[in-house]
Formats: sequence, C-alpha cells, structure tokens
Amino acid sequence: MIEDFDINLFMGVAYLVATVLFTLGLRRLSSPATARSGNLLASIAMLIAVVVTLLGREVLDLADVAVAMLVGAVVGGLMARTIKMTAMPQLVALFNGFGGGASALVAASEFVRISQDTSREMATDVSISIMLGTLIGVVTFSGSIVAFGKLQDLIYTQPVTFPLQKTISAILFLGVLVTMVYLVISPGIPAYAALGIACLILGVLLVIPIGGADMPVVISLLNSYSGLAAASAGFVLGNVMLIVAGALVGAAGLILTQIMTKAMNRSLINVMFGAFGVTETGTSPASAGDGNVREISPEDVAILLSYSKSVVLVPGYGLAVAQAQHQLKEVGTLLESKGVVVKYAIHPVAGRMPGHMNVLLAEAEVPYDELYDLDQINDEFPETDAVVVIGANDVVNPAARDDPNSTIYGMPILNVDMAQHVIVLKRSLNPGFAGIDNDLFYKENTSMLFGDAKESLTRLHNEVKVL
Repeated sequence: MIEDFDINLFMGVAYLVATVLFTLGLRRLSSPATARSGNLLASIAMLIAVVVTLLGREVLDLADVAVAMLVGAVVGGLMARTIKMTAMPQLVALFNGFGGGASALVAASEFVRISQDTSREMATDVSISIMLGTLIGVVTFSGSIVAFGKLQDLIYTQPVTFPLQKTISAILFLGVLVTMVYLVISPGIPAYAALGIACLILGVLLVIPIGGADMPVVISLLNSYSGLAAASAGFVLGNVMLIVAGALVGAAGLILTQIMTKAMNRSLINVMFGAFGVTETGTSPASAGDGNVREISPEDVAILLSYSKSVVLVPGYGLAVAQAQHQLKEVGTLLESKGVVVKYAIHPVAGRMPGHMNVLLAEAEVPYDELYDLDQINDEFPETDAVVVIGANDVVNPAARDDPNSTIYGMPILNVDMAQHVIVLKRSLNPGFAGIDNDLFYKENTSMLFGDAKESLTRLHNEVKVL
C-alpha cells in the first residue's frame, strides 16, 4: 500500500513534468516549423495531468481511465481527420466554449455541494473563485457558441446592434457583479442560478456586435477566457496543475490577442464595442485607379509568371474555401523548377483564425523557409516582378494605407500593389469580411482572374507546364 505522502510526492513530480512539457509545447507553437511537436508535447502534458489526478485522487480506477482515453482518442481522431480547414475556426470556437463550460460546471458543482453541506461554511476565497469561474466560464461558453454560429453562417454574420446596446450590457454586467458580491456574503442556489442566466446573456451580448472581420481576435480572446476559467476552477478545487495550465492558456491567449489587434491597428476595446464589419462603400473605384477592372486569362498569367524572376504568392480565406492549397504548392514548385524565386506572404489576420494560412500551407507541405510574414516581405514588393493574390481581400487593400476615410485605415497590409504586376484570383468583386470595396482591384497594374481558386490554379499549372 502506497502511503499518502508518497502519492502526493508522485503527483507533485508528475505535475512538475507536465508543467515543463506545457511550457515547452507553447514555446514550440510559436513557429510553424515546430508547431506539430509543440502540440504533441502539450497533449502529453495534459494526458499526464488528467490521468495522475484521476488515479491519485481516486476519482476513477485504471479501467475507467483506459475506457475514457479510448473514447476520447476515437472522437478526437475522427474530428481531426474529417474536419475541413475552412471549418477549423468553428472547431476552435467550440473547444473554447467547451473549456469555459466545463470550468463553469466545476464551479457550479462545488457551489451546490458546499451550499447543501450544513456542517460546512463556504470560505470567502473559495466563494470568490467560484464566482469568477462562473462568470468567466459561462461568458466564454455562450460567447463561443455565438462565435461558432457566426463562423458557420448559422446566425447573422454581420454585427448585430440595437439602441442602448452598450448601456444594457453595462447594466447587466454591473448586475452580475452585484449578484456575485451578494452570493459571497449570502450563498443561495436561486441567486446563483440567476447569476448563471445573466452570464449567459452577457456572453451573447458581448459577441453579437462583432463582425466577421474581427473573428480572429474574438477567437484568441475567448481562448484566453477559457484558460482563465480553468485557472479559477483550479483555485476552487485546490488543484495546482489546473491553475498552472489555465494560467498558461490565458496568458498565451492574451498575447495572441495583442498580436492580432496590433496587426489590425485597433484596440481591444474597439474590437469589442466598435461593431466593425458593417458594409460600407469605402473608397470609390475611380479614386483607386481608372475605375476599370482588367481581366486576364490563365494562359497570359502563365506566361507572365514563367518569365518573372521573382513571384510572391499571397493566400487568403478564399484559398481555404476552395481547398486549393495543394494546387498552389504545385504551381509554386513548378515555377521554382523554371528558376523563378517563389515566396509566400502571410498576413497575421488572413483567414478566420490566427495562423490559418500557416496551417493551410503546412498541410500542403510548403517549406517553412518560403513563408514570410508582413514585416519580412513588405520591403520586397517594389522589387517583385509579380504577385498572385489567392482569395485575400482586406489584408491587401491599399485603402488601409492611403484612405483616411476607410474603416480599415491604419491596419498594416501587405503592400502587393507596389509590385510590377498583381494577379488576383477571386470568384467575384464582392467585399471581404470588412464589407468594403477593395481598391487593389482597380489599380492599373492589377489583373483579375475570376473563378474557383482550385480550378484557376489547376489551369494555371497546366499552362505553365507546357511553356
């Protein structure tokens, strides 16, 4: 029989190992080249933490743990194999929601358990942790469900606003804080249920006024919320590992949120309350060029690219929708075989989630050393012979740089319009997430190749191959 001290010592060592693996995993997630191994390390850390906790605290026996691991592995494997890249942001939003919901359930179960134990008085520090876990967890859950609905087009994707919306949200938040203080002083299940309902509504009100253009920021922020909720649950349960893991996720989410807002040149307050994404007219086409759109054929694009010295490929959400990353890689490889220097330019908020384009190109096995972020590539565009934009929109719109009246003015963009030639692959002239016209389409050095990205790139590959 193992003594209690030995069990606690073993759990402490296991938690320390898991903490180190979590930290190393997060560190390796900062680069596409090491992201896979980082994800593996973090997964192993979570496995260690969960299994050690369940066995050490005698929550489940070994057989139950094995069954749970098998079920989880099957479900996780099926989701990983079947999920489309275009649906990855929705999946991340759901994961954030489930994490927040799980933390809220932990807080709720502890509140009910202690409240019904007449022989025990709820400690103030535990009560405060329960209140914070409930607030953050429930808001994360309902907000993530709304984000999922917007991303999946199940609900209206544009910002939803109504008169006195901010005032109502502020009053509701104040009411939530007052209820939390009351519950710390005088715990009661009816008041706690009212708190949960109010937090659900608050989460919805916080996300519905946010449009599709800001979804990358919302996803990273909700990810941070889910980590903070987990840390609160750790304080409730007195579990150090849960506190550490939640704090790491919360900090990483906040850092990523800061990177995203910087990439959009906007404050977090503006994202949360600015209702960005309402369709506007933006700069008129005439001010961006001569007001005309120039179409080009795949044959002419093939000739232009084949005889260029340098080509930059700029992927966007349209590439993900068309699932054309493999065709893009084939075109890039073929051009390189002809002596063309090929690079891929990645904007931090291209797509619908942070790192969306990096993951997409990694799936197509594009070499990591050919991926360049905005700061690395922008100075090279004036010396670039040709740029091919595939499904990107707002992140290449010159209005963000040149038009003070534009809603995206000040947002750092890829300066593709400064290249000698710009080819834009797009289905139509419809606006992107920001809902404004793109001045790039009307520039004199821009040509449009309309159609599905996969079909266009396939035709382009075939034309380059015969040259």
